[in-house]
Amino acid sequence: MKNIKKLGALLCSACLVVSGTTIPTMADSMKVVTLGADLTDAQKNTMMKYFNVSSDQVQILTITNQDERDHLSAYVPIEQIGTRTVSCAYVKPTTSGGIKVRTANLNWVTCNMIATSLSTSGVKNCEVVAACPFEVSGTGALTGIQMAYETATGEQLDSTKKELATEEMVVTGNLADEVGKNDATTVMNNSKMQVIQNNVQNADDIYNIVVNVAQQNNVTLDSDQINKIVELLQQIAQQDYDYDDVKATLEQVDQNTSGNSDEIGEVEEEEDDTVNAGDSADGDDILGSVDNSVLGGDVLESSTEDTALEQETGMDTGSADSQNEDSSDTEDMDNGDWDGSEDTDGSLDGSETADTADELDTSSLTEDQKTLFTQTETFCKGEYEGDAASLQTAMGDETAVSTVVLDAENGATLSKDVEKAYLDVLKQGTESYQADGTELYMTPELNMIDKALKDLFGLSEGVQAVPELSELTDEDRQTLYDDTMKFFQKLYNETVQTSEEAAVENEDGTDAAEEAEVEE
Repeated sequence: MKNIKKLGALLCSACLVVSGTTIPTMADSMKVVTLGADLTDAQKNTMMKYFNVSSDQVQILTITNQDERDHLSAYVPIEQIGTRTVSCAYVKPTTSGGIKVRTANLNWVTCNMIATSLSTSGVKNCEVVAACPFEVSGTGALTGIQMAYETATGEQLDSTKKELATEEMVVTGNLADEVGKNDATTVMNNSKMQVIQNNVQNADDIYNIVVNVAQQNNVTLDSDQINKIVELLQQIAQQDYDYDDVKATLEQVDQNTSGNSDEIGEVEEEEDDTVNAGDSADGDDILGSVDNSVLGGDVLESSTEDTALEQETGMDTGSADSQNEDSSDTEDMDNGDWDGSEDTDGSLDGSETADTADELDTSSLTEDQKTLFTQTETFCKGEYEGDAASLQTAMGDETAVSTVVLDAENGATLSKDVEKAYLDVLKQGTESYQADGTELYMTPELNMIDKALKDLFGLSEGVQAVPELSELTDEDRQTLYDDTMKFFQKLYNETVQTSEEAAVENEDGTDAAEEAEVEE
């Protein structure tokens, strides 16, 4: 149940399912962009700039949360699917070269996981860029990519194969909890490769393949994990895949994750039907044409055509230890159980991986700053994620309670946003801060975080609240902001009247705060 719950929220956090809403203006029906319906117009524009296309060059599909529910409810509890759709994709079918995938701001799903699962859908050759303007887990991207592919080609993929591909992503995700992303992808992909290549149907033979692949890659699996993989591969074996159709993709993924593809059959270098890494079959490479600058700094990336990209941008998928840490982080995010702690060396400890290791790297902070940051994590867990004990600890008040309740997904995402904003303030320091006469506080850091929070909560003029707060009333967003600033005031030993306190007046018109001063 633990893993199902996690994967349910993961699936909904970045699901890309095609809606009936289509912008008809297009010049090239072979390219499709999907945009999450819950993104702001500015965020949608950012994604179009990232994809480096305009609306007259591609077909655009708007993806709604109802679309997600329609496609995912058979696999996960409906209450876990969530309420928002924010991820995006750019899909272009090709004529050769296998499936090539690039991701940006997907911190749990990798390009290789998408590529091998997409091959199970029946897709043979395709270029895919899956991304979001801010970080999300990304597991659900597979569904939208499948549907965008169908729209681009005008052909429907086999429904059974699409369901198996989704199941494969779930099984791989569960396995990644225990052994890590790369090892989980290696075992699943490599085993699938052998089953399809040798047309293996017998359950015992498939079992032996899975065990041997795990042993060859030093991956320890228990009987339950093996049986789940075997059961899935039995169903895949019955679909009569042509190995030539999936060869390029599966062997490239295996080379990327394990480096062992030469043990199964080296990727043939046939110039007439293969494409060099990073090159598109028709010379129009959508993976290489993205504009990273529009997403800002510290963007997590992965690419089937550049295995070094993940390490360069902070995603360490190479070891089981690091992946167990990442997996527990993602689970905590989705269940709303983030423990709000961070090791003093800057490493994550049970915290949401929607911020990268680089973004949450506190190694450049002083010990005092690290202490402040850890206290902020504890507050965020209590205020936004409903952990009363954490909130009481952070506020030093045994009666403290959160007055605005967020669901687990939105609460964890808001925690991420607030922590990142504060970490940015700590890293920037106060040298660049310039007073403009509107300051409420004596401490520059407080004025800096105050401005950042007003932007996050949609309280600055002309600025929309972050997506996870868009469904709250103005009053609730103001309350969350006031409560958050009370914490930071406590952190820096300053006090200022909140908007709520300022609105409270006595019958004679005397402000409550003024009356308090008179009484003193």
